[in-house]
Amino acid sequence: MSGIRSVTRGTGSYLPERVLTNEDLARRIDTSDEWIVQRTGIRQRHIAAEGEFTSHLAVKAAERALANAGFAAGDIDLIVLATSTPDQTFPATAVTVQAELGITRGAAFDLQAVCSGFVFALATADAYLKSGAFQRALVVGAETFSRILDWEDRGTCVLFGDGAGAMVLEAVQEDDAHGAGLLTSHLRSDGRHRNKLFVDGGPSSTQTVGHLRMEGREVFKHAVGMITDVIVDAFAATGESADTIDWFVPHQANRRIIDASAQKLGIPPEKVVMTVDLHGNTSAASIPLALDLACRDGRIKKGHLVLLEAMGGGFTWGSALLRV
Repeated sequence: MSGIRSVTRGTGSYLPERVLTNEDLARRIDTSDEWIVQRTGIRQRHIAAEGEFTSHLAVKAAERALANAGFAAGDIDLIVLATSTPDQTFPATAVTVQAELGITRGAAFDLQAVCSGFVFALATADAYLKSGAFQRALVVGAETFSRILDWEDRGTCVLFGDGAGAMVLEAVQEDDAHGAGLLTSHLRSDGRHRNKLFVDGGPSSTQTVGHLRMEGREVFKHAVGMITDVIVDAFAATGESADTIDWFVPHQANRRIIDASAQKLGIPPEKVVMTVDLHGNTSAASIPLALDLACRDGRIKKGHLVLLEAMGGGFTWGSALLRV
């Protein structure tokens, strides 16, 4: 018998209406559009409205992914939601999404791997689908990072934005997948670096939400090596290469990191999907946001080989290679 492949059936995304430009930030803190663009490539980001929660963004992205897939909400029996900014400490934001979509079967849970969250969630959903435990999964990355930023810290508040992206996966017998599906994923963590990118609060430690803190130079120093490490593993596992992939959809943290990683791997700029200038760093939402944009504007087409990668707090990092 053939094995099971997790095949992409649809993507969707959602961005809050409010746009915060670099010029807007320059009126609030000591920064400038030139300073931000030169160091990060970011020109603007979206900010959730008052009363607009992570679950609201996630539901809208999920609805669009379901419509794109041609599925009803009731067809889904697994929701894995990657987020570092849940609506509440508990229950999981995923169960709120489940309820809002009207799904009453299967399982729904959150996964926390910061900016690597979507890749970790994708790999987790893939494992469950391949096990036969579930048939169709909704994988979501959704964040309201604006709620944990220190707006006086120009080193971090200029980097992040809010948004959500989603993907629908279906378990398909390998013989019927015609080469499509998630081909491989590689996940890593190294807790020795946890204090280089963290939030200085939490229920157990301070009983507060806290704010994001980052040692920017340290994160940058580790990022390129970690990213390329898991991509080399993905190529080794599949026999693919920078030459054979159609698209590279990296985590949208910093243009310099993306450019350096692509250059080190020999991936030409025309194969890189870049949205960091429009969205900023939306953490776990950045990859599905970029992926959905490239699918909807016609760049990513059926049969294309797409490489995903991310690195985030923890440190966590990972890659996934899929044929859409």
